[in-house]
Amino acid sequence: MAKIDSTEYLSGLLNELCQLPKETEWVEFKCNNSNPETIGEYISALSNSAALEDKTNAYIVWGINDETHDIEGTDFRPTRAKKGNEELENWLIRLLSPRINIKFIEFEINEKRISMIEIPRTAHQPVRFQSIAYIRVGSYKKKLKDFPEKERELWRIFDVTPFEQQIAIECVSSQDVLTLLDYQNFFNMLDMPLPEKKDYILNRLKDEHMIQKRKGRKWDILNLGAILFANDLSDFRPLDRKAVRVVIYDGDGRIQTIREYQEKKGYAAGFKDLIGYIQTILPLNEVIESALRKNVSMYPEIAIRELVANVIIHQDFTISGTGPMIEIFDRRLEITNPGKPLVDTQRFLDSPPRSRNEDMASFLRRIGICEERGSGVDKVVFQTEFYQLPAPLFEVSGEHTRAVLFAQKPFAEMDKTERTRACYLHACLQNVQRKTMTNATLRERFGIEKKNSSQVSRIISDAVDAGLIKLYNPESGSKRLASYIPFWA
Repeated sequence: MAKIDSTEYLSGLLNELCQLPKETEWVEFKCNNSNPETIGEYISALSNSAALEDKTNAYIVWGINDETHDIEGTDFRPTRAKKGNEELENWLIRLLSPRINIKFIEFEINEKRISMIEIPRTAHQPVRFQSIAYIRVGSYKKKLKDFPEKERELWRIFDVTPFEQQIAIECVSSQDVLTLLDYQNFFNMLDMPLPEKKDYILNRLKDEHMIQKRKGRKWDILNLGAILFANDLSDFRPLDRKAVRVVIYDGDGRIQTIREYQEKKGYAAGFKDLIGYIQTILPLNEVIESALRKNVSMYPEIAIRELVANVIIHQDFTISGTGPMIEIFDRRLEITNPGKPLVDTQRFLDSPPRSRNEDMASFLRRIGICEERGSGVDKVVFQTEFYQLPAPLFEVSGEHTRAVLFAQKPFAEMDKTERTRACYLHACLQNVQRKTMTNATLRERFGIEKKNSSQVSRIISDAVDAGLIKLYNPESGSKRLASYIPFWA
């Protein structure tokens, strides 16, 4: 298969577009019209119309005669164009809502320049330019509000078509499907023998909603198949920006980067290699067991595995230009995914997770990459307690959700916030096990001797004052017998 940025691929794409009828809702041909406002309005119209027409992408093409579809060439260079002092691409993206991952393309055919903007279909809401949504009616650009029946149909599509079942690449051959997807890993993870016949492989991928059949012998690769089993995510625009990145820093700041790694395979196909890579580069702690010294990873592998699986599953794919990121510092590890959480961060441990991508989550549970519903964060907190690490932190940062693991730190060096957070999460963990927290259980969590129980009492008092925990048995009247539960229990 020709690479998606190769002249061979672009020539074939242009030929297909030129064969289309004159009135096509998802393609606009131009010669040299380069008015920035008009381009922005067409991007809105074409992205919305692509969703209505069930197309993966829409296109504006310069250098093609709008009437005859003959190749005439163009002088317009969108990659060099500006609006004022701002690059055209940045200006357009800034005024589009939601921001979509448009791609500027320039190439030559028979010594004639062709310029193109590839526009992804909108996924969850109409695309607006300067706060106005547009649509194509035949070959004309119109305001969406003037066509309420099309707006209703657009919202119906958003309601019934999840991200996973949208098309990543359309109309490819059987061989291209097997080239683009790691089908061997697919069968291995399902613990199934690899069929000898190509048709059996394709039908099984279809049954699992990784691909769908078209007329003739062509196939569409769906987002679910691409994001989980791509041999190389760069073959799937715009999913290439969703590849998991690992960044290693020198020290505890982001000033000095040591190296970066990007797992280019799909999430399922590349998960084992990704976790293995993280484990090999993590700092080590030296511990003594049975009078022997040995090096162990700074963070529990189970905790890392669960958090990486969580950011993959719960990310918001509608946020373009960003994907899951794992950042490794000297004394902490941060795992970030695009999208605000659907559950309050204080309730991660006890609430059943609400996933934006349930088809993907369900499949990853089946093949053992993530835990059963609701148990992943429990395991993370349990592991940090078992190894007496500082409590993990879950926070929202802008449009992203972040989980932070901290390296070993003596109790004496923990500040009030760290101790209170650990107390709250310990109470949550006890509660989901149908137990209550006591001074004794919290002492064990911190590794504190009984003679220092007053230190733990102070932590409990701080957590109560912060409104994070409450007395379970206020009628007992005895601090020695007091037990506690989270504020929400």
